Amino acid sequence: MNDATSRSTGRPRLVFVCVENSNRSQMAEAFARMLGGDRIEAYSAGSKPSGKVNPKAIAAMAELGYDLSRHRSKSIEELPAGPFTAVISMGCGEACPQLAAEIREDWQIPDPKNLLPEEFSKVRDTIRDRVRELLQRLGVEV
Repeated sequence: MNDATSRSTGRPRLVFVCVENSNRSQMAEAFARMLGGDRIEAYSAGSKPSGKVNPKAIAAMAELGYDLSRHRSKSIEELPAGPFTAVISMGCGEACPQLAAEIREDWQIPDPKNLLPEEFSKVRDTIRDRVRELLQRLGVEV
């Protein structure tokens, strides 16, 4: 087992980061949980959390049967201690901190918070596809 997997479970540990932790990173965490189940540990956080999950994100995930209203906007400081298997920033660039991880990627996904529902759903679907691909690269059955 490498240092970036959970010592207690051996599962890959994933963190999705954006600025507000209200849209993109929340949906990415949800998709990781939906697709990876108990085979992974998934977290999300923001460098400047808004304090709430966007109602548009809650509605977009409800369309797919996931209750995002159970989530809350969290700060980077609330994450468990690293290192992590993968830290994925969602396009926040310099605003995202450097967390210890084997894999670091910036997916450059546009912030959908001001988009109409149809366009918001397209961003949601892009996030789902990217999370699925990440899990497959990590050898997690989806």
